[in-house]
Amino acid sequence: MNFQNKTVVVTGSSRGIGRAIAAAFAAKGANVVLNASKSQAELEQTVKQLRAAGGSVIGVMADVSTYEGCQNLFQAAHTHFGDVHILVNNAGISHIGLFSDMTPAQWQKLLQVNLESVFGCTHCAIPTMLHHKSGCIINISSMWGVSGASCEAVYAATKGAIHAFTKSIAKELGPSGIRCNAIACGVIDTAMNQWLSAEEAESLTDEIPLCRFGQTKEVADCVLYLSSEQSSYLTGQVITLDGGML
Repeated sequence: MNFQNKTVVVTGSSRGIGRAIAAAFAAKGANVVLNASKSQAELEQTVKQLRAAGGSVIGVMADVSTYEGCQNLFQAAHTHFGDVHILVNNAGISHIGLFSDMTPAQWQKLLQVNLESVFGCTHCAIPTMLHHKSGCIINISSMWGVSGASCEAVYAATKGAIHAFTKSIAKELGPSGIRCNAIACGVIDTAMNQWLSAEEAESLTDEIPLCRFGQTKEVADCVLYLSSEQSSYLTGQVITLDGGML
C-alpha cells in the first residue's frame, strides 16, 4: 500500500491507537495531520518522533468536540497540505460507572467528544471529497457499540450511534465515490486499560478467544486496508476487531 500524495487527518493521535494509525500512514508516504486537545507536549513529541522516522506530519491542537475545533483542524490541514483525502475519526473518551450515578454534564461530555467530533470532522471533510468524487472516512469505535456494556451505558450508546452514522453516511456519500467504514475495537493494549489490576486483566484475557489484548498496530493495519484500493468495494461496514470476544 502506498499513500503518497494523500493527506490524512487522524483525530486524537498524540498517543495510543491514534498515534499508531498516524505512524502507519506516515510510513506509507502520506501527509499526516495529527491532533490533540489536551497535551501539547505529548503531541509535539509524537510529531518529532514521526518526523525523525521520515514522516511528513504536522500536529494541530484543536478540541474536536466543538465544531469550531473541527473547522480549525481542517483549516490547518488545508493550509499545510491541501485537500484532505482520508479522515480517521479516532478521538474518544470513556467513563466507567453506573448510569444512575452519572451527571448530565458527564454524559454530555461523552456525547461531545465521542459523537459530535465524528459529526463535525466528517462535515468538514465532505466538501473537498465531494469535489474530487473520492475519499475515505474511518470511524474508530468499540465492540460495546455492538453489544452494549454494563457500567458503560452512555459510552456504548455513543459508539452504537457511530455505527448507525457510518452506515447512513456511506449510503449518502457512496454515489459520490466516498467510502465510510467503522472499526469496533475490542480490548486493545493502550493506556486506557492501565487502570485494570493484574487480576482483572487476566480475567478479561480469559474471555477473549485469542487469549490476548489487541495491539495498536493491528488496528492501524485494519485502517490502512480500509483506506486502500484493496477495499474499494467495501463501505458502510462495521468491522469488529476483538479477537473473537463477541
